[in-house]
This record gives sequence, C-alpha cells and structure tokens, in this order.
Amino acid sequence: MAGIPGFDIRYTNLYDTDHLREWLMTPGILDWFPMSDEKEVEDAIRVWIGFSRFSSSITAIIEGKPCGIGTLFLMPYRKIRHHCFFKLIVDPKLVRKGIGTSLLKNLKHLAKNYFHLELMHTELFEGNPFIGLLKKFDFHQFARQEKYVKEKDGTYKARILMESYLK
Repeated sequence: MAGIPGFDIRYTNLYDTDHLREWLMTPGILDWFPMSDEKEVEDAIRVWIGFSRFSSSITAIIEGKPCGIGTLFLMPYRKIRHHCFFKLIVDPKLVRKGIGTSLLKNLKHLAKNYFHLELMHTELFEGNPFIGLLKKFDFHQFARQEKYVKEKDGTYKARILMESYLK
C-alpha cells in the first residue's frame, strides 16, 4: 500500500491476540459485532485467532505493529468447503487509511487462490460503515433479518448478510 510507510501483510499469529482484544474493546466497536461483553469477546478471540493455525488469517502491520486482521472461517465439511464466512477489523485509530481495503483484497486472493473457495460471505449489522467497502469489492446483500440484535438501550439493528463469488 503506497500511502503508509512500513505497511505489510503477514499471516496472523498468537501474538496478535492482544491487539484484537484492544480493538474489539474500544468503545463503540462492539456495535458492529455480535459480542456484548469481555467474556464474549474472549470466546470470539479464541475462535478468530484459532484459524491462524490453518493460515487462513492475515494481519496488516505498520512498522511491525498489527493494525488490522482479516480471517477466513473455513468450513470443515466437504459439501460446504467451497465457501467461507469471514471477519475483518482495523485498529479504530487507523480506519479510512486503506488498511481494510488491502486486507479485503488479500483475503479474497487467499480464499480464491490458496483455499480454492468459490464464495465468501459475512454478517454485518445495519449502519456498519464496512458495507460501502464490501460493495466496492463486488459483495452484494443476499439477506436481511430485521430486529436481529437487541441493544442494551432496547433498540434493534437488522443483520445484513453479504456475499461475493470469487471468479
């Protein structure tokens, strides 16, 4: 990525856990994820980072420090192993600098060329700013579920499912 000196992408490792935790626990970030407290975040991190053992998770770094993670949650069964669910997060202090774009581009490449996947999909909640980036990368909405998330204040958010066929 030309705009940030020292930017690179590498496979995720266990040392990235603390950064992922820090980003998820940043105020406002859990608005875009299904977890609601520290215990749920810890459970999610274990699963998320666990995919690093399959080399299906990548970490963006700047000068060696993690600044974003994207993970392909590979399917374990033959009938459905042609597609995967994925999640992506960027350090909240570094959004809108092209890190998410680079991670998404590299995740799609990894999914298609290394894992030979045909389809990637993700779930988001309405209002998530990541939706615009997904549309730029040929993702389209294939389902919407109203009142999927109930916030602490009693308001609801719809769940939006988006997918992209890997050509």
